[in-house]
Amino acid sequence: MASTLTVSGKVMGKSQPIFTDWELALPQAENSLTLRNLLTQIVCAEVAEFEARQRQRRLLQMLTPAEIRLGVEQGKIDLGGSDLAQEVDIEQAIDTALQAFEDGLYFVFIDDEQQENLDEFVTLQPNSQLLFLRLVALVGG
Repeated sequence: MASTLTVSGKVMGKSQPIFTDWELALPQAENSLTLRNLLTQIVCAEVAEFEARQRQRRLLQMLTPAEIRLGVEQGKIDLGGSDLAQEVDIEQAIDTALQAFEDGLYFVFIDDEQQENLDEFVTLQPNSQLLFLRLVALVGG
C-alpha cells in the first residue's frame, strides 16, 4: 500500500496558501526516508508537472462559453498554442531547494512536526501532511 503525502505551502503572516494543495504518492518501502530524499522527490514531481503543463499549453484548445467568460473576467483568454520551451535543469532545481532550506528561507513541517535537518529520517504515515512555510524578510531590518 502506498503512502500519500499532501503537500501545502503558506507564507508566514498571510492567510492565503502559496499554491493549491497537491498529493504525492510514495511507495510503501519509502515511508521512512531522509528529508533530503523527500524534498528531492517533491522537486522532481513538480518539475515533471511543470513540463506536462508546458506540453499541454502547446496544443490549441477549444473553449466552452464558461471558460471564455472566466477568461474575460480574469483579463486573459488563453487558447494554448504557446511554445515557451523553458528548460529546467532538475539537478539545479534540487540544489536550489535544498540550499534554500539550509539558508532558512523556508521551514518544513510533517504532520505538524518541524523538520530541521536534511539528513534526519522522517517517518511518513499513510496520508501524512507536509507544509512548506516560507519566511518573509523584514523591510529595513
